[in-house]
Amino acid sequence: MQEEQGSLQQQTGTGVGEYLTFTLGSEEYGMDILKVQEIRGYDAVTHIANSPDFLKGVINLRGVIVPIVDMRIKFKLGRADYNEFTVVIIMNVVGRVVGMVVDSVSDVTTLAPEQIKPAPEFGSALDTKYITGLGTVNDQMLILVDIEQLMSSPEMQLMDVPT
Repeated sequence: MQEEQGSLQQQTGTGVGEYLTFTLGSEEYGMDILKVQEIRGYDAVTHIANSPDFLKGVINLRGVIVPIVDMRIKFKLGRADYNEFTVVIIMNVVGRVVGMVVDSVSDVTTLAPEQIKPAPEFGSALDTKYITGLGTVNDQMLILVDIEQLMSSPEMQLMDVPT
């Protein structure tokens, strides 16, 4: 069992760690807390012409132009309704500041390796390359997202990353 957990840590890149948990629709997600720079309420953005639907626009954050991505739209979870609980998680990924709109932020959760299971393989029907694992907290499933890999992926078109 110990060997299996060590293998899981190497596969998923996760171990005992802290995760910021957030909701999108009815699902709870988690991301590495070390990628989070700040959490802000949702404000108006400046729209960019010809940008993908999930790219809401940009904001000026203390002199830095930050692209804002709506994860509900990116993950095809239906129409995004912005309310007082809607927040933007400002992250630093691959040396770039990016904002991510989520329905709400829940908590910071510490997960031990035995609480994390590998993401299931679904073949080509479902793309799970951004899911590092599934965490269990109080009998609730937490989808762990590799936010750096997601934000730097070619389909996000947010940054040029050497291949």
